Order: sequence, then C-alpha cells, then structure tokens
Amino acid sequence: MRFLEKLSAFVSKYMAVFVIVIAACALFQPWTFKWAAPKITILLGIVMFGMGMTLRLEDFKLVFQRPKDVFIGALCQFTIMPFLAWILATAFGLPPELAAGVILVGTCPGGTSSNVMTYLARGDVALSVSMTMTTTILAPIVTPFLTWWLAGAWIDVPFTGMMMSIFQVVIVPIAAGIILNTFFGETIRKIVKLLPLVSVIAIVLIVGGVVAVSSQRIMETGLIIMAVVMLHNLCGYGLGFLVAKALHMPLAKVKAISIEVGMQNSGLATSLAMLHFGAAAAIPGAIFSVWHNISGSLAANYLAGRMEKQEKEQQPAVSQN
Repeated sequence: MRFLEKLSAFVSKYMAVFVIVIAACALFQPWTFKWAAPKITILLGIVMFGMGMTLRLEDFKLVFQRPKDVFIGALCQFTIMPFLAWILATAFGLPPELAAGVILVGTCPGGTSSNVMTYLARGDVALSVSMTMTTTILAPIVTPFLTWWLAGAWIDVPFTGMMMSIFQVVIVPIAAGIILNTFFGETIRKIVKLLPLVSVIAIVLIVGGVVAVSSQRIMETGLIIMAVVMLHNLCGYGLGFLVAKALHMPLAKVKAISIEVGMQNSGLATSLAMLHFGAAAAIPGAIFSVWHNISGSLAANYLAGRMEKQEKEQQPAVSQN
C-alpha cells in the first residue's frame, strides 16, 4: 500500500511529463493509443468519480459562507475564457471543428488540477475548491448555452445532447463519489492517496486516445492550435489576476481566481467534442490538457514567489544597533 501511495505521489507530481510522453507516442505511433479513443467518456467519468470521493457534503457550505467571492470567480470563469476562445478562434480564422473545439474548452468549468496548483501557489484553496464545485454544478446548463451561442456560427450545437452528456459524465459520477465518501468516509480516507494515480492514468489515456485518432490533423494544424491554446490559457491567467486585483481582493484570493480561470476541465471539453463534434474538435482540449499542466506548475511557482516577496515587505524593518 505504501508503495502505491508513493507511486501515486510521484505520478501526480510529474503528470505533465507523462502527458507529454504519451501524447508524443500517440502522435508518431497512433496505433499505440487508438484503442483508448472510444473509452474517453468512461475515463472522464472515472476522473469525476475520483473527484467526488474527495468531497463531502460539508464542503458545499463554503459556497454559501463566501458567496461574493465564489460569484466573482464563477462569473470570471464563464465570461473571460469563453469570450477569449471566441476572439482567438475568429482572429486566427480557424476551421469550424477546431473553432468549436477551442470555444468548448473555454465554456467548460474549472478543472480539478487548479485546486492543486492553487495550493502550490499558496493561494486560497478553499475558494478554488468552491469555484470548481460551483462551475461544475452550473456546467450542464451554462456550458451548452455558451457553446451554442458562441460556436453556433461555425457548427451545429446539440444543446440538449450536450446537457445530458455533462450530466451523465460529470454530475452523476461526482454525486456517486460524494455519497460513497459520506457513508464510507473511513474506508475512503484509507485509499484517497491512491486516487491521483487513477486520475492521472485516466487523463493520460484520454489525451493519448484523442491525439492518436487526430494525429494527421494535428500534424497539419498543430502549430496554430498550440499558439491558440497557449494564448487562451495565459490570457486567462492574466485577465483573472487583473480582474480580481481590480476588485481589491487579497493576494491569496487573486491567485485562486487567476489559476481557476486559466485552467479548464479540458477532459470534459475533449469528451464532449468527441461525442458531438468529431475528433478534430477534440484536438484543442487534448493540447490544453498537456499545456495547462505545464503552465499551471510554472504559474504556481511564480505566484508562490510573489507571496513570499509580499510577506518579506510587510515584515517590520529590524533596526540595527
């Protein structure tokens, strides 16, 4: 058991490396991961179930204890990233399926990785978790609506189908995980350290499956999509930071909102794209999965340094005798 816990911690720490390696394998040797593509929905359900197992009903009290902060964060999440995606898709003149995929990444809720990155950045983890929970709960309505509104000019968006997919792949597994944790909390706490291992394996297989079935299209449009994805993510961090700062929020909250806004549930975007728009539309989500884990780690290190610098500046100067 201890070996598995250490393995889980190791895999979680170097997740970005594993994602890059698997993505490269799938890109140049598609046969290695094509088998995973039809299982993407199940794999995402496993990730969401694992997320639910780390939550308890009491965690939802945080949302009601600090409604203003959560409202600001959720509003930033569902305005900054969707409209950034639309602007970038329009500016780069992306083909319909790729444009829909970029917008779908933008309209999805925050990803679970953001909670870890906020912790590493010494940000407000409680706010980050509350934002993730709130935007995820709102996703069955907000994500299809925003996708229909912003991507409808490029591609036909099945509003009801997307809503049902999000409910089945996200809400039901999370709810099942919460119920399990509520009634069997003691047992769950014994295995909770193994959950990152399962989640990372599932995420890596999702990325591998999408890259494998889209390898030729990625070769053709990879540089453009990478540029769009990187700009989307980095501008999300920056605008989230600036908005929170403009509202005179403490630095810990600013960090949480910045990271939460910039990091999306790209696994959900990938799954929805495969289900409703085709493999090409899943490419932005797959690339985002790789990139935001790299940028998130860098952002966390940078923001943690800002906190340390601020703390040193606030310390009263010690007079020398």
